[in-house]
Amino acid sequence: MSRARHVLVVGIDGVRLDTLTRAGTPHLDTVARAGFLTPVTVTDDTPTMSGPCWATVVTGVRIAKHAVWSNDFSGHRLGVFPDFTTRLARQDGLRTYVAAAWEPLVTLADGGPMFRHPSRLSHHAPAADTPADWEDADEAIVRDAVQVLTHEDPAASFVYLGAPDETAHHLGCGDAYQRSVEAADRRLGRLLAALRARPAYDQEAWTVLVVTDHGHRDEGGHGGYGTQERTAWLAAAGPDLTAGARPTRPVRHEDVAAQVYAALGRTPDSHWTLDGAGVPTLPRAVLLDMDGTLVDTEPLWLGAARDVAAARGHTLTDDEGAQVLGRTSADTAAYLARLCAAPDAAPDDPATLESALERLFLAAVETRAHVLPGVRDLLDTLTALDVPAALVSASSRPVVDTVLKTLGGDPFRTTVAAGETVRSKPWPDPYAEAASRLGVPPEACLVVEDSPTGVAAAEAAGCRVALAPSPASPAAAPGRRLLSSLADLTADWRPART
Repeated sequence: MSRARHVLVVGIDGVRLDTLTRAGTPHLDTVARAGFLTPVTVTDDTPTMSGPCWATVVTGVRIAKHAVWSNDFSGHRLGVFPDFTTRLARQDGLRTYVAAAWEPLVTLADGGPMFRHPSRLSHHAPAADTPADWEDADEAIVRDAVQVLTHEDPAASFVYLGAPDETAHHLGCGDAYQRSVEAADRRLGRLLAALRARPAYDQEAWTVLVVTDHGHRDEGGHGGYGTQERTAWLAAAGPDLTAGARPTRPVRHEDVAAQVYAALGRTPDSHWTLDGAGVPTLPRAVLLDMDGTLVDTEPLWLGAARDVAAARGHTLTDDEGAQVLGRTSADTAAYLARLCAAPDAAPDDPATLESALERLFLAAVETRAHVLPGVRDLLDTLTALDVPAALVSASSRPVVDTVLKTLGGDPFRTTVAAGETVRSKPWPDPYAEAASRLGVPPEACLVVEDSPTGVAAAEAAGCRVALAPSPASPAAAPGRRLLSSLADLTADWRPART
């Protein structure tokens, strides 16, 4: 059963990136380690104010479209370009949730609300615009949000924390400001704990995005064009992101809403005219299956299995043939021995069948194997980007070495063949071994696979998966991306936007 997708966006107002790096923020650090943390530069045409920046974050369009030019939202076009909680609730019928203390986000104050029609919202306005009162308001917001996130079922949520911004305005970006940032991180930790406390958490796939809108001058305040004011940031983690991933292009505020839709598996309608897009990322390592992914050997393997079965009087059906794809010769031989056994007769010796399979398959690979489209470009891209790659195959070492000659060059840091781990696919051992040899944790690796057997092995090892086109490929799911071709990865990893 596929895990249900959910997204939590936590917006922390006015947090400077340099303060973030100095502050003790263990919970944000956990998100960043599981995915990425990257700077976001506020565009030159956007005032470094909360209203315009948050509008871009939650709508996925730039200021010329949403028309929120200041902290007074009058004249906005949020009805045409709604926030993601409204769009998902109204157009897709999903449950959404917003919790915020700043009034224009959720009330009619100052031309609001920015969030037009979420399914549910929480609001606790501060008693006064003081740092202490804002800390109290954020605390009340988080208390509400913890209850909703633990016990209800929002598909997409936005929780806003405003105290750090207010503290910087009143006290500058000194020690009190850093303490407020650290308090916001503790509140983030409570929100993350609420997700883990959900009764169905193990059957869910949560993406967490933590973002700020703008920075501050040293003395406090923003609205200008200084680097500290224009530098924001985004941290992201989820089932579709490898740990320690690196965005392959500069990230903008409008990408956040697009990332929400991507995390929910929702393809934006072209009529939305989003300016943002999901963030393409580069994993720390790539582990590639061989047969059917890099070379067209699967038909050759299936032909060898059919020939071995036919020699024993059995015609392999399509369903039976599907069972041998992605399997080792030993596993396939044992399967054929059972399948071809005559009634009341002892099955053939699997070792004999395995030897026949290996002989037929190797001969076919030596003369008929071809590199699949997009493979050389993908391997060249990984080499150019210095991303370590490993080949992980259920084929024997002689077959792997033959294919390596066909591929040419030296694109892999290591290769793992059948018999070189205690267990082969669908067990996780081959992918875990490859990751270990590369010195990269499995959760930081992307596996490129085409068979259900290989996908099972990769996911059991804790890797994310990209599915090469194949009639046998399983469906897309959280942590599992369906490719139209290998060129999809090459396009992601060769940045086109600056």
